[in-house]
Amino acid sequence: MYNQFFGLRKDPFNLTPDPEFLYLTEQHREALAAFTYAILARKGFVVLTGDAGTGKTTLLTRALRNLPTARVQSSVIVNPTLTPAEFLEAALLDFGITDIPASKAQRIARLQSLLWKGHNAGKVSALIIDEAHKLSADVLEEIRLLGNFESAEVKLLQIALIGQTELDDLLNRDQMRQFKQRIALRASIAALMEGEVENYIRHRWMKAGGIGAPFSKDALAGIGQVSKGIPRVINVLCDNALIQAFGEGSSVVEAQHVQAACQDLHFSTPVSPTKPIRAPEAPAEVPVVPPLVDTYPMRTLERYNTAAGHPSLRTRLATKLGFNQRIETA
Repeated sequence: MYNQFFGLRKDPFNLTPDPEFLYLTEQHREALAAFTYAILARKGFVVLTGDAGTGKTTLLTRALRNLPTARVQSSVIVNPTLTPAEFLEAALLDFGITDIPASKAQRIARLQSLLWKGHNAGKVSALIIDEAHKLSADVLEEIRLLGNFESAEVKLLQIALIGQTELDDLLNRDQMRQFKQRIALRASIAALMEGEVENYIRHRWMKAGGIGAPFSKDALAGIGQVSKGIPRVINVLCDNALIQAFGEGSSVVEAQHVQAACQDLHFSTPVSPTKPIRAPEAPAEVPVVPPLVDTYPMRTLERYNTAAGHPSLRTRLATKLGFNQRIETA
């Protein structure tokens, strides 16, 4: 809608997991490296967790793109709310096996044959489950047993579980201790830090063909405040704020556009930054400075009054002071 108006070649804040737009923080880089290493080094089980909307699926898409297709054959399950039988069938289908046997024993034999064939051809076989926090206990046990496919040297099937933080809680249960002991690597990603939100927005804007993201400082602050650093929420807010700006013909997204987007999306409205109110300062205490007193006349008067025994001195003092009678000083 607004791409031509802002000079973009594609949507900068699309919600699809496009790996081209992946913004790699330090923790994203570590998670990507751990995932790739676990698969290629045949480590068996690897777990990646993160809060909803932090970019796990986008990271997974990038990782799968980075894996060399000549060396890796994979099966990716994106909806794991299945029975154990359905899960095994889905895994076989995504490995490219279309003639699914009727019995479970035959399905397991078919999978084992595929794994050995891939191993002999120098290929790594990977089973990747997205939204793994939704797995039932029965399916998790089925997955654990699939991890038993191995030769004397290496695991024949590499299994990656990607899910929300609830997956950590699930795997930490007492009844999951056998599964937990088999996990070779665990990685996690969190929301963006305060300083990373602006960089994330600018990164996606440039990837979409833009030059200099047209968000004011207050607009960026509002987006960071409402989104709490969750990339998916940032995308939704930015997209709707750009629509608001486009509708007004504004080339800059201002704070009011973000506020309007929040109202349309039923998000909390960002609080405008205000300067701290300073308490009135107490008036400075004026020091009492004693008046400057010239002590010279007083000393002269004392000398005048005490010069009774010296008439000549008394006369000179009287002339100097302009009087000729005794003056009391106290």
